[in-house]
Amino acid sequence: MVKSSEKCKVRRALISVSDKTGLEEFARTLSELGIELVSTGGTAKLLAEKNIPVVEISELTGFPEMMDGRVNTLHPKVHGGILGVRDNPAHNSAMRIHQIPLIDLIVVNLYPFEETVARGDDYDTAIENIDIGGPAMIRSAAKNHRHVSVVVDPDDYGSVATYLREKGEVPLEVRQRLAAKAYGRTAAYDAAISNWFAKTLQYPDMAWRSHGGALREVMRYGENPHQWAAFYKDQSGDIGVASAKQIQGKSLSYNNINDTDAAFALVCEFDPDQGAAVAIIKHANPCGVGIAGSLEEAYDKALRCDPVSAFGGVVALNGEINQGMAEKIIEVFTEVIIAPGATPEALAVFETKKNLRLLLTGEIGDAKRDALEIRSVAGGVLVQSKDNKNVDDCTLQVVSKRAPTPEEMADLKLAAKIAKHVKSNAIVFVKEGASVGIGAGQMSRVDSTHVAHKKSKDAAKAAGEKVPLPRGPFWLQMLFSRLLTV
Repeated sequence: MVKSSEKCKVRRALISVSDKTGLEEFARTLSELGIELVSTGGTAKLLAEKNIPVVEISELTGFPEMMDGRVNTLHPKVHGGILGVRDNPAHNSAMRIHQIPLIDLIVVNLYPFEETVARGDDYDTAIENIDIGGPAMIRSAAKNHRHVSVVVDPDDYGSVATYLREKGEVPLEVRQRLAAKAYGRTAAYDAAISNWFAKTLQYPDMAWRSHGGALREVMRYGENPHQWAAFYKDQSGDIGVASAKQIQGKSLSYNNINDTDAAFALVCEFDPDQGAAVAIIKHANPCGVGIAGSLEEAYDKALRCDPVSAFGGVVALNGEINQGMAEKIIEVFTEVIIAPGATPEALAVFETKKNLRLLLTGEIGDAKRDALEIRSVAGGVLVQSKDNKNVDDCTLQVVSKRAPTPEEMADLKLAAKIAKHVKSNAIVFVKEGASVGIGAGQMSRVDSTHVAHKKSKDAAKAAGEKVPLPRGPFWLQMLFSRLLTV
């Protein structure tokens, strides 16, 4: 048996994967290094088809695969071979008595539960895609990482093969990092299952809640230069920043992602079949929103609201960007653009601005979808359901002496949709399908009103128009603003 002072030579590897990416090359390398390969079901079949020597798991355990593969690896000869401490005499004795062979490398990825749920498959299909044996092997190997290497990510195949080829082992510090990664994977997997149950059974207030995701990228820094930050993508299948394809530009920063998410969430409030919508965001607050018959007109409306703040902002659109729209946008320095799509001619325009980040989502998101919003606090997290309603879902009651005209009501509804995405205290002035003044994030609603009015005066002055002072009792203005944000 291997002693702690000896190298952790890999003699036998157990491979059982759903995602076969890169498997053939990796398995062939292991076999060429003299490592015996043990495998299960479809993985064993694939290796045999590729003429890579493989031992069926049933040969190792002495039991046939049964119950649709549910119990094929749940066996003492599997877990004993993984968990046995190589320099523990009692463990060694038990392995000799029970003829348990050592397993030094575990290569496992899990049943595609997250993908199954994202496709919207039915309850029974989701249940059948909950992996049991895989997480058990991963956790066993990760616990015994002093002697065993565990690989859960095809991206690690190359480096592990290199260590085995050049050093004859996977170094301890690498095994430790692989173990940490393995526990992260099983934690995210279990979180996805738990949260699916909570949503499916309408059981949000479970005694324990967890949330996980896969690393998409490490940021250069966080909200401030001294802060570490990373972007993790969960398995909700949402349309938005996490699943968008970045066409060009340098990597997104923490603040870019936060602002882009806010911008896209706002334009998702507007159905493209009912008209074009454009939102310009700065520091997670809208500085201009417009709706119109075309994206170009909607953009012009949004930009007029606050062209100063729009400089260096994020532009979100609810339709495909054409060449004319692209040419308009690049007239103002813009950090990020996000939209469902862009024509080849528009892409050619954007290519002239190398630092401009362009994200394409493929489609517009569903503003009414169910989701969870999570915010960390000292010692815990706050979790709430997403605000997936807007003023169109509300029964409105006219409390003024004069009822709004249809045009005024349309503007009031637009103001309410915008105010939903403005940090409180929020005041939004709207005219003819466009925001004309936005006051955000003030401690007093009175101050927010003053900010919004100043913005409207500045915009009107720039456009050569006049903006009257707000009329009516001031308390009524604030109350009406409050009603619009409910």
